[in-house]
Amino acid sequence: MKILLNGAHHELAPGATIVDLMSGLEIAGHRVAVEVNGRVVPASEHEAHRLDESDRVELISAIGGG
Repeated sequence: MKILLNGAHHELAPGATIVDLMSGLEIAGHRVAVEVNGRVVPASEHEAHRLDESDRVELISAIGGG
């Protein structure tokens, strides 16, 4: 299936979850905010949240500095 990830088309297996997406991007375990179709998805829901064809997904990571 195809989703829009941070404004670019991205291909995923049907039924993929947010965790599957993050694993494929090699960012699993990183602190990342996830928004799907304009709704923030809490980290506690990432494993169960299945993505659908044409979902708009935004992944945002925090950058620290000092």
